[in-house]
Amino acid sequence: MWFGKKGKFSPRYMGSYKILRCIGKVAYELDLPNDLALVHSVFHVFLLKKYVGDPTSLVPLEGLGVKGILSYGEVLVEILNRQVKKLRDKEVSSVMVLWRNHLVKSATWEAEADMNSRYPHLFPSIPTLA
Repeated sequence: MWFGKKGKFSPRYMGSYKILRCIGKVAYELDLPNDLALVHSVFHVFLLKKYVGDPTSLVPLEGLGVKGILSYGEVLVEILNRQVKKLRDKEVSSVMVLWRNHLVKSATWEAEADMNSRYPHLFPSIPTLA
């Protein structure tokens, strides 16, 4: 679990930070921003990667709204696509959703019933006949 996030929404890399000093042969102390003040600033060398210059691989910290426990809530922004898969005797409806602070290429397929219960305002209501 990295910075309070786990699973498919866990950011792979977070920013590029200046190395303040080398501690031993395999640990480095980084100059972290104030938003990450609760994170221990010493990291093992296997957790670090040289920054090559690909801005799409970084998660911007501005506007992320990191809480004191170093986590944030994912918010569904838009439904991009729908599909229905037939599995033996039943049909399963899925929707492709775009999450806030994520790129379109990282949109995920989620169960439509689950997303409808959590985000009903994004699903059009079907009027019933009286």
